[in-house]
Amino acid sequence: MSKVCEITGKRAMVGNNVSHSKRRTKRSFDVNLFYKNFYLPEEGRWVKLRVSASGLRLINKIGVEAAIKSAQDKGFLSVKQ
Repeated sequence: MSKVCEITGKRAMVGNNVSHSKRRTKRSFDVNLFYKNFYLPEEGRWVKLRVSASGLRLINKIGVEAAIKSAQDKGFLSVKQ
């Protein structure tokens, strides 16, 4: 499974390690991801999501149902959830 947040769509980026002599080698900047369980009271069930730290803040701000709906509209989350 790829390293992608299911709420915000954030994914790993690629950049350079730069040494003291300015020699550049490729590296990846991974996303701060967590597997979290969220309860949906309207459906009466738990949903397991792979979310980033910013995705958790978004869920705390607007609620889990609104965050899942906006992620589905943007195509970050499949409809099976």
